[in-house]
Amino acid sequence: MAYKTLDDIDLSSKRVLIRVDINVPVDNGVVTDATRVERIRPTVRDVMAKGGKPILLAHFGRPKGRVAPDMSLKVTLGTLAEVLGADMRFSENCIGEEAVATSNALAPGDVLLLENTRFHPGEETNDPTFAAELAKSGDVYVNDAFSAAHRAHASTEGLARLLPAAAGRNMQAELEALEKALASPQRPVVAVVGGAKVSTKLDLLGNLVAKVDHLVIGGGMANTFLAAQGYDVGKSLCEHELGDTAREIMDKAKTAGCEVVLPVDVVVAGEFKAHADNHVADLESVPADAMILDAGPQSIAEITARFDRAKTLVWNGPLGAFEIEPFNAATNAAAQYAAERTASGELLSVAGGGDTVAALNAAGVGDRFTYVSTAGGAFLEWLEGKTLPGVAALEAG
Repeated sequence: MAYKTLDDIDLSSKRVLIRVDINVPVDNGVVTDATRVERIRPTVRDVMAKGGKPILLAHFGRPKGRVAPDMSLKVTLGTLAEVLGADMRFSENCIGEEAVATSNALAPGDVLLLENTRFHPGEETNDPTFAAELAKSGDVYVNDAFSAAHRAHASTEGLARLLPAAAGRNMQAELEALEKALASPQRPVVAVVGGAKVSTKLDLLGNLVAKVDHLVIGGGMANTFLAAQGYDVGKSLCEHELGDTAREIMDKAKTAGCEVVLPVDVVVAGEFKAHADNHVADLESVPADAMILDAGPQSIAEITARFDRAKTLVWNGPLGAFEIEPFNAATNAAAQYAAERTASGELLSVAGGGDTVAALNAAGVGDRFTYVSTAGGAFLEWLEGKTLPGVAALEAG
């Protein structure tokens, strides 16, 4: 991948437009999780250390091209000041005279936050005129929002073609991690893909079977594959209509030399609730009135055995109903084992997308993988082999 980083571009005395993701959760006007703000700190501080003037561009919520006061980025100012250790300035509009004048007046140590880019319809339509207006507030463009890189918006794609462009530290770390995990990995490579439905991850599965050595399928998705092989999955979540699709994926994997690893035993219960009566069953004896809610102990042993031989692990999605005990056992055990292998230097582990971050945090290993992506859709589209417009624009520049 050929793209510039902060090390490749002169930032001294430059106004640096930084596209960030600070779409943080807020409750009663208070930011409840500052993780995304913390992720942008290395970029902002490096820009300041190189003599640049950071100007933050971001979206917040889904205002759909109109001004919505309840989706103003003002709510993040206190958290930004605390995390970045900077004097924050704010412009009520991301374009126009106020934005340009405030960007020109920035003093050393100041950081400017521009109002929600999605207050303008030109953002999501990637309108060239709107992108040009954004560009008036900066001399250099830095994209540090991998999580928005799958959107061809004015602030993620259009700006990169108007100003000297580079990847921020968060974007750089994400791209380097994904490069090591899939583009040029150390083998064997194991991918764990879990979640509720096969239908939401068809592109992902189709891409991975051609790139990894072992594909572990868990969660409700596994039920669809088991049913496609003739097993009775009782009342389990299952897309029976996708049986042919599941078999096609299995055939494609076999042709590619990829082993598909499915549960060999399961934990079943009569109802979906915490601490419901449950027991371990083999695949031939799932009760007709029960549902599969987790992989069993033998399945966990099969998965960790693949981890023992692996050099690279890509993880997306839980192995069972991780939100409720005791059906988080397989996800927790496998995640903790992967973390141990990572800590010993024997495994490069990259995870992200959907419920994955929550599942790993619940297992106590969210900070023990090599890299955990906070991106959802962008992470998935990368794994699916799709081109991300925000990344392609940086490479073109």
